[in-house]
Amino acid sequence: MVAAAQHPNIELMTYSEVTDVQGFIGNFKVTVKQKPKYVDWELCTGCGTCMEKCPTKKIPDEFDFGMGQRTAIHLVYPQAVPGKPYIDAVHCTKLTSGKCGICEKVCPTDSIRFNDMPVFKQLEVGAIVMATGYDQFDWKSAYGEYGYGKYPDVISGLEFERLLSAGGPTGGQIKRPSDGREPKNVAFIKCVGSRDDTKGKSYCSRACCMYTAKHAYQVKTKIEDSEAYVFYMDVRTAGKNYEEFYQRALNAGAKYIRGRVSKIYPRGDKLILKSEETLLGMPIEVEADLVVLASAMVPAAGAVELAKMVGFSVDKDGWFQEAHPKLQPVETFAAGVYLAGTCQGPKDIPDTVAQASGAAVKVLGLLSKSELATEPMVTEVDVTKCSGCGLCVPICPYTAISLQEYRERGGHGHGPFTRQVAEINSSLCQGCGACLPACRTLALNLKGFTNDQLAAEVDALCL
Repeated sequence: MVAAAQHPNIELMTYSEVTDVQGFIGNFKVTVKQKPKYVDWELCTGCGTCMEKCPTKKIPDEFDFGMGQRTAIHLVYPQAVPGKPYIDAVHCTKLTSGKCGICEKVCPTDSIRFNDMPVFKQLEVGAIVMATGYDQFDWKSAYGEYGYGKYPDVISGLEFERLLSAGGPTGGQIKRPSDGREPKNVAFIKCVGSRDDTKGKSYCSRACCMYTAKHAYQVKTKIEDSEAYVFYMDVRTAGKNYEEFYQRALNAGAKYIRGRVSKIYPRGDKLILKSEETLLGMPIEVEADLVVLASAMVPAAGAVELAKMVGFSVDKDGWFQEAHPKLQPVETFAAGVYLAGTCQGPKDIPDTVAQASGAAVKVLGLLSKSELATEPMVTEVDVTKCSGCGLCVPICPYTAISLQEYRERGGHGHGPFTRQVAEINSSLCQGCGACLPACRTLALNLKGFTNDQLAAEVDALCL
């Protein structure tokens, strides 16, 4: 991340969002909204004095899933690049009530800007790489029997990851959120929301088996005389050396129990997990101090709307749809738009890196050409028939059709006049033909598949 931020040909636009995308391959116009940070990063050195002196210190830290606390002026996360803070306008006393302003007084470089405003920038780019990542499945409401919210010691795998991190809320020590004690018995439940048509998603989230094995191994090695119980349906270790790592967790003493957990409830200061050992065909109960859920991956919030804005489709689960799963795995149906990482579907780190490298190569291959080959079978408009009704415009999935003014010569003594007709952008059109049935005047034709050509083919077959 540091290397990317320091690269002379990379412009890093943090705390920003894309608000509009227009154009086509080689000629995209992207509008980016840079949100107000209230800190001039050109002057800020990242010394941290403002964060130390900020009196608003007890805000739940979103990066630590509320297990830690932060100030109103803070870094998004400890290793953020660039390592400079921004002000949370919702919790800042100066921005909400006009009082305080201590950070402005103590800043040695005078970089605090309480009058900061959003800035909109328009970028002209030749290609777009979508890398919007993923979110966690909302198992809190779907799996009420697991007691999330009622029992603070039922957490997700990402929350457990923060407990393990040296920069996390506990400094890398595994502690129960409820009382800060070290748990001796930790239970892991896999496929929470994955492979579950009744409550969650039908697909496998792919990374859960391996990070659960990692977490179980870390419990056994970090906590003396501990027990790690893993409830699973299947163990999938398809990557290189994955099976060996899974065996390493087993050899360390992790106990794998095949069965779904039906209910979690408290007994004293312990949590009781009711399940069934399906290999033995008998019900079991396991007593745990901490329960970790391996929740499913789902598309990032706003990903579907962003895909519509850019001009390509998503699948039934909301993941970005590739052009072909085998032959074009990093391309979309929108030419010049490529996919990288878990925006296209659940992946682990090696697969994400591989796809990102593939997307980068596709972009380099595109930008290294002086000319581009386009799809020859595209729709064309007969302007003499087009009435300009516009019914074809919203139907096009690639936003290749627009209404334009057409200047037409007048007849019978009348002068020239203008009217609206459909216009096809051949760089965007993929020749799908969806617009043809919508045209009431038969003004649209697909090159190579015109009505006359299709009629001639039928006549030839009937001879």
